Amino acid sequence: MQTLDALKRKIKSTQDLLSVVKTMKALAAVSIRAYQRSVESLVDYTRTVEMGLQVALQSRPEEELSAGVMPLGRLGGIVFGSDQGLCGQFNAQVVSHAVDEFDRLGVAPENRYILTVGERAKDYLLAANQDIYDTLSTPSSTAGITPMVQELVMILEEWHFGAQIQHIYLFYNHYVSGATYHPHTLRLLPVDQVWLEEIRNRKWESRSLPMYTLDFDSLFLALLREYLFVSLYRAFTESLASENASRLAAMQNAEKNIEEQLEEIHVAFHRQRQMTITEELLDIVSGYEAMKGDARLEEKRGGGKVQ
Repeated sequence: MQTLDALKRKIKSTQDLLSVVKTMKALAAVSIRAYQRSVESLVDYTRTVEMGLQVALQSRPEEELSAGVMPLGRLGGIVFGSDQGLCGQFNAQVVSHAVDEFDRLGVAPENRYILTVGERAKDYLLAANQDIYDTLSTPSSTAGITPMVQELVMILEEWHFGAQIQHIYLFYNHYVSGATYHPHTLRLLPVDQVWLEEIRNRKWESRSLPMYTLDFDSLFLALLREYLFVSLYRAFTESLASENASRLAAMQNAEKNIEEQLEEIHVAFHRQRQMTITEELLDIVSGYEAMKGDARLEEKRGGGKVQ
């Protein structure tokens, strides 16, 4: 049985742990909102890029835009995970989803170029016997996302032109709401022809269609680079929001468990304290009875009475 001092130390350490969990819970909630705002800020940016594509595409005959089906040989995949732990099944879910998608696409393991964002995702992929091309750190804030996107764009260009990788996919957790998210796949390249055709056939909001002076190929490639930037930026923000959502859920469960454990320790402390008090009272009574017995014995020996 633990002593009162040991129980006091245990209560103190448990309260400190509860304070840390509550702080992490609050930080996760604040981070979710920050990344949500970043996702919302992409709406107008994406709309501008699509309007530029619409202007460019409507100036070209439809048959020039059609592209044949590219054979799926080498495949590049970017898996967005986390560097930090305490986020539940966040990494396990996205890695499991990515591996299932690789298998579904029928690409041999030696033809898979996998880049991970976050050391935790890398560990899960290595455990699944997947070779890793490279690993990048996750940004610690929204300010760090843009440099990471720019670095990824350069890597994708190296894949596309150097390693002749024509198919590139993004695997990340898509944030829904609260502490809810689910794994998501986005085919980054080749660009979805159905999507381009839908943009081309949209009705322009005004009567006059804007004109451009650049040649079509230069303008189209520039807009596609913006499309890549938006897609990668969204993947980062969605993944980071989902990571904090998973951490929020984990911290909520941890907070509940710690509070239950703290209550149990308090009960044990009060029980032990009551037992200690009872033992001390019994010792006092026993001592009093012993002293009273000794006094009576002395009175008998001296022939007197015990008052």
